[in-house]
Amino acid sequence: MKLEHHKQSVSSEKTAETYYDSAEADNFYFNIWGGEDIHIGLYEETKDIFKASRATVAHMANAIPGLNIDTQIIDFGSGYGGAARYLAKEYKCNVTCLNLSDVQNKTNRRLNIEQNLDNLISVVHGSFERLPGPAAKFDVVWSQDAILHSSNRERVIAQAWRALKPGGMMIYTDPMQADGCPPGVLQPVYDRIHLESLGSISFYKEVAEKCGFTNFCKEDMTHNLLTHYSRVLEELEKNYGPMCKTSSKNYIDRMLVGLRSWIDAANAGYLAWGIIKLTKPI
Repeated sequence: MKLEHHKQSVSSEKTAETYYDSAEADNFYFNIWGGEDIHIGLYEETKDIFKASRATVAHMANAIPGLNIDTQIIDFGSGYGGAARYLAKEYKCNVTCLNLSDVQNKTNRRLNIEQNLDNLISVVHGSFERLPGPAAKFDVVWSQDAILHSSNRERVIAQAWRALKPGGMMIYTDPMQADGCPPGVLQPVYDRIHLESLGSISFYKEVAEKCGFTNFCKEDMTHNLLTHYSRVLEELEKNYGPMCKTSSKNYIDRMLVGLRSWIDAANAGYLAWGIIKLTKPI
C-alpha cells in the first residue's frame, strides 16, 4: 500500500508540474487569474482580481505576529512568488519559495531581480511532499491554494511540521469540500484538477492534531471562493478572443467549463475556503 500511495503522489505531482509548465496555463494564470498572485482573493473592498488576490496576502501576513527581518518563511507551492515579494518588501523576511513548476520559478526569479528582492528570496524547484533541507529551519510555513493538488495531503501537513521550528506557525488557504458534502456531487470539480478528492476543514483539523499541531484556527471566508471563480469567469469571457490566440481555443473552452463547475458547486454549498492557522508547540 505504501508503494501504491507513493506512485499516486508522484503521479499527481507530475500532473501538476506538466500542467503549470504548459504555455497555455502560464498565459492564463499570469494574465487572467491574478498575475503574481494566483490564488483566491478577498473581495470585500474590490472587484479587481489582482487587488483582491494581493489583499489575501496582506490579510494572512497581518495574522502572523512578529514578522521581521529575522523571520524565516517557506512558501509551499509558491507559484510566481507574489506572496514572497510582499513579505520581503513589507517585513524584510527571508522567504524560500518551494514550487514544482520550472516555468513559474523562472518568472519568480526574474521578478525578484527586477524588484531588487533576490537577496531575500530563494526559489527552489521541489515538492512539498518531500521537503528538501534540514528540519526545524523555518518560523512560518505559508501556502495558498496549492495543497489541493497533492494526493497525499496528510504528508504535506507532516512536512510542514518537520519544516517548522518549535513555536512556529503554519498558515494556509486551500479550496476544500464542505464538511458533510454529499458523495459524488464534486466529480466535475475533481475532473478539473485531475484528483479524486478535496480536503475539508474537519480533515485538516484531524490531520493537524495527529501531527502534533495545536491552536487550530480557521477563518471561514467561503463567499470569496464563489466571487473569485465568478470574476475569473467574467474576465475570461470578456477576453475570450485574445486568450484563444495566446493560449488555445481548446484550453480556454475547457477552462470555461471547469470554472462553471466550481461556481455551480460553490452555489450549491458543496465547497469551503478560508485561512487556517496551526502552531507547532515549543
